[in-house]
Order: sequence, then structure tokens, then C-alpha cells
Amino acid sequence: MNTVSPKPLRLRASGPLACFTRPELKAERVSYQVMTPSAARGILEAVLWKPAIRWRIERIKVLKPIRWVAFRRNEVNSRASPPAAKVIASGGAPPFLLADEDRAQRNTVALADVDYIIEARFDMTDRAGPDDNRAKFVEMFRRRVERGQHYHQPYLGCREFVAHIEAVNGDAPAPINETCDLGMMLYDIAYGQESNRPIFFAARLVDGVLEVPADEGVLRQKGGAP
Repeated sequence: MNTVSPKPLRLRASGPLACFTRPELKAERVSYQVMTPSAARGILEAVLWKPAIRWRIERIKVLKPIRWVAFRRNEVNSRASPPAAKVIASGGAPPFLLADEDRAQRNTVALADVDYIIEARFDMTDRAGPDDNRAKFVEMFRRRVERGQHYHQPYLGCREFVAHIEAVNGDAPAPINETCDLGMMLYDIAYGQESNRPIFFAARLVDGVLEVPADEGVLRQKGGAP
């Protein structure tokens, strides 16, 4: 089953700070100029995630001028990982991480005072049950957006940059009057059994609107042909 919703669904996401980190800059966090499709999909899944549907971002509208802000903050160098299965079975000591001894200061170049409209559709997946249908999930999505409901707190690139979510109404401002190339932007991650591969696309902002291509034939996988 792979039925696509006929009309795009919309929501508005805004916040005082956002950082959609460019993957080529590892030591310091530097944001893309515009929200990435993967970040937009994360916001939609925070509002409505079901195994029966898969979100597909169509466009992102930028409602406020692109502004930058730079600051420095403390981050840990290592990740806290769960203990191995053998440690759990034997009752051994779990991995120990002391943040004060594994801390570093890193610069962040983020976006300030952002406001977007996300337009997307969803596909019905093979995991849809006999009682699942498109109208059911459309109504569920609209109701959750209007009531401010979500499964976890939506965020703008980093979890500490909280996103305010609201329905798109008639008084929403028009996109900004700006056209520019955004370079190769991260579209999503292709997860595989052996490795995960980032997928990029040539992004361009036209009159404040980022059109996101479909993922057939126009996206470039790292190390592969377009």
C-alpha cells in the first residue's frame, strides 16, 4: 500500500533560536540558512507519528529574514553509551561518564528568530492496518496541530531550541523576498544494515520558498552518482 495524500498538509513552526547543523563542519556547529527537510520531517513526526504513514516534505516557506547569532557553550566530547550485554548479564560496572572531566567549549553559529511554514504529504505504508485510511490520519494531524498536542517536544535542529507549533491560518505572513543558492543540503539519511548514507540535494531558495524534490532520480547519495 502506497497511497499519497492528495493535498499538502501545513503547519507553522517558529522559535527564538534554530541550528540545522551542516554535516561537513564537525568541530563547530554552523547552521544551514534554512531548515532542512529532515528537520521538518522530525517536527511533523513529533506531532503525528504512526507506522502506517511516512511523511514527505514538499516545501518550506521562510517567513522571517535570515539572521545569524554566534555563541559559545559547553559540550561533552564523548557519548554516554548503555552497558554491553555481557556487562548486564554478569552484573558488572556500567560505563562511567563524568561530564566535568570530558567537557569542551565549542562555537555555535545559529539562526535567530525563525519562522517557517512546512508543507508536506504522507504515504500510506505497508504497515497500515485494515482500519487505517488517509482521511483518518489527515483529521488526526489537523486536530493535534490545533490543540498543540505532540508526542515529544518539537525542536529546531537541536533539542534545546524548542519549536512553537501552530496551525496555518489566513493571517500568516508571506515568505520573505529572497532568492539564493543554498548549496548541497542534507535531505535525509538512508539507513542500511551495513552502513548509513547521507543523501543530499542541490537546494535553492526562490522568493523565500525552498522546494524539496521527490526522492526519485534527483537526489545525490554520498559516494554515488546523482
